[in-house]
Amino acid sequence: MSPRAAAPMAGEHEFRARTRWTGGWPAGATGIAAFGRDYVVEITGKPPLQGSAAAGFQGDAQRHNPEDLLLAALSACHMLSYLALAARARIRVLAYEDTASATLQVDASSGSGRLTEATLRPDVVIADAALLARAEALHARAHALCFIANSINFPVRHAANVRAEAATA
Repeated sequence: MSPRAAAPMAGEHEFRARTRWTGGWPAGATGIAAFGRDYVVEITGKPPLQGSAAAGFQGDAQRHNPEDLLLAALSACHMLSYLALAARARIRVLAYEDTASATLQVDASSGSGRLTEATLRPDVVIADAALLARAEALHARAHALCFIANSINFPVRHAANVRAEAATA
């Protein structure tokens, strides 16, 4: 089990990451298609994260891309906010899984793009069927508390499924 910090304190918190390009250029190559898109993200005390551009942008499909990472951060932040709220409300969560998606829109003339929306699809199992309505309502509050959701400029939709564990005979 990993060490846990005390409850978050109000105020400013700083996070640091070192992102280093590892792609390089083939000898004598020029042009937009020539350079490698691979990179590594290093955060002190954590395993390095191997990344690249998305496959559609000449990156390595086997590595995480920035769009994957943003969506994963949004999904994980919502989950952690939800679990904290459920714990405070004494709702016992037995399982939580999210199948999230995001849409990237690229302007053909400028090459610029942006994520235009994301949908989180948390599938939550709780222990007590009497608490279903409360458990479902926590998703709106979790969204409002999520640091990542509060930092982005595109809509995040939720299609949560909350159910109680089936009673065993």
